[in-house]
Amino acid sequence: MSDVQTHPSFSPSAMYQPIEDYGLIGDLHTVALVGKNGSIDWCCLPRFDAPSVFGALLDAEKGGFFRISPSDMHGMKCQQLYLPETNVLLTRFLSVDGVGELTDFMPIKHVGTAEHQHQIIRSVSIVHGSLSFTLICRPAFNYARDTHHIEILRQSALFQSEHCTLGLASPADLEADGRGGVQATFTLHEGQTLLFLLESSKESDRAPQLLSEEAYQAAFQDTMHYWQNWLAQCTYQGRWREMVQRSALVLKLMTYAPTGAIVAAPTTSLPESVGGARNWDYRYTWIRDASFTLFSLLTLGFTQEAEAFMGWLDARCHELGENGTLQPMYGINGEHKLTEITLDHLEGYRQSHPVRIGNGAYTQKQLDIYGEMLDAIHTYNRYEAITYDLWQNVNRLLKWLEHHWQDKDEGIWEVRGGPKLFVHSRMMSWVAFDRAIRVTRDRGWPAPTGTWIDIRSQIYQQIMEQGWNAEKRSFVQYYGSDAVDASSLLMMITNFTGSKEPRMLSTIARIQKELASGSLVLRYNPKFAANDGLGSQEGTFGACSFWLVENLARAGHLDKARLLLEKLLSYSNHLGLYAEEISPTGEALGNFPQAFTHLALITACYHLDRALTIRAKRASPGIASSTAKSFAQPPASLP
Repeated sequence: MSDVQTHPSFSPSAMYQPIEDYGLIGDLHTVALVGKNGSIDWCCLPRFDAPSVFGALLDAEKGGFFRISPSDMHGMKCQQLYLPETNVLLTRFLSVDGVGELTDFMPIKHVGTAEHQHQIIRSVSIVHGSLSFTLICRPAFNYARDTHHIEILRQSALFQSEHCTLGLASPADLEADGRGGVQATFTLHEGQTLLFLLESSKESDRAPQLLSEEAYQAAFQDTMHYWQNWLAQCTYQGRWREMVQRSALVLKLMTYAPTGAIVAAPTTSLPESVGGARNWDYRYTWIRDASFTLFSLLTLGFTQEAEAFMGWLDARCHELGENGTLQPMYGINGEHKLTEITLDHLEGYRQSHPVRIGNGAYTQKQLDIYGEMLDAIHTYNRYEAITYDLWQNVNRLLKWLEHHWQDKDEGIWEVRGGPKLFVHSRMMSWVAFDRAIRVTRDRGWPAPTGTWIDIRSQIYQQIMEQGWNAEKRSFVQYYGSDAVDASSLLMMITNFTGSKEPRMLSTIARIQKELASGSLVLRYNPKFAANDGLGSQEGTFGACSFWLVENLARAGHLDKARLLLEKLLSYSNHLGLYAEEISPTGEALGNFPQAFTHLALITACYHLDRALTIRAKRASPGIASSTAKSFAQPPASLP
């Protein structure tokens, strides 16, 4: 047994892979990112927001990784795919000498399983010829800050740190690599397979047993059946079924089963511009995602997930701050304090630093979140009646908003250069009062409806007068500015404006002119917009790009919307996954994969598919126009 401290001179041979070269596996508590080169470069245990045990994604030298790959990668072609309708990942290595396959999955954790017990199962097989492989498992506990002990037996290794233990069972003989990990080399021939098991626990003094073929097949089939049975609930069978279903599978992977919370992304500090400082921790749950999440889950038929997520939102409404305020984000267990610190010992992805854990934006005032919360409540209330206790807390929320909707805030983009009178924040405040009025009418509950109607009218009039720039012929980012902002695309999506509103159509045209490059859309131009406190450039924003598609669809420009959508779908990675942003040359930027992007994809595909179906019915003889018209009104809900 030996003490090991990861050292800066210990560098894995592989360079940083492109962000888009990763696939995702998980067990509904945490995930692992698996690269095309067979390397697990990111995994946090025992849950999404826990410290990393493999973090080479953020520091190739000392972050830690678990790689199984051909010993000689020269001339090797690598492919990845998900097995049908699952999150079981297959990585294929192809060469003239042989074709190998690496199958990765995490068995789903069931109720009663110990919190710290997680498994990663890796199967290596040869389908043609022969290949030699190298295994290196080199964990770096607590973001590479903690030392660990290693105990190696011939076919097992135990890595023990203060708070976490990893055990590796390997049919190939293991030896110390002198760098805090273990290594093995082995050659396989056609038809041969080796099975590897990595298991975590809080405290253990023994490594797991080797996986038998019977045990492997049981775990593999159980995992396959879980994902396939889950996806069978999906009711969407439209034109973009494959992409929508993959997005649903991604969202399920990012769901924390004990509470129903969905993380914005399972990674931290992947840069929005390589070498820049726009590096944030997204392993938390944003109120901003709520309305899109509830709409998507219910629309696709995933009612249990919608109920669980609504339960998480309901709990946050029972923990309101002084005078009835919400935070922009919370931890997956409902944690309120998300203190942000930097990890200066890590260099960051491709030297993009600082590396951050925690997120200081939880202390910001972001007025738009009240609209998103109320829209989510309204959406869910149409499926299942909310409770009266929740309604009382809604009244507390709106009582506070009555007196603060005109305040300056940091807005949807969480600027760190000072608060402004953001148009989007005002618009979502309008949504908050509008949805509350609708819920009151649906349920007949007591509420100061007259006051809410008056405030809703005041907000609408103010936005039309102060949020509209007659010279630009566009709604702008904040009062008094001439900066265009893609968040204006949510005006039509929330039904703040109608689909034929001239001001909205003009705004769409302005956004396309100033912020769009083909199908890709920037959030804003930092040269002209509110100071975000950073100054550096960023990529185009995936969610905004899908919002543009949905706006064009709602405005009746179906052919143009369809062409943009098809182009936009081509920017996903090889597995159908999207990061937060897309660079001008098509590379993924920002945390990966990003829930907000996949939620926007789902709603864009749903509404465009619906509109195309309506048009087809109208064009078909024998279909009454009244029938088509009955489908034409979008729901009075955010998406």
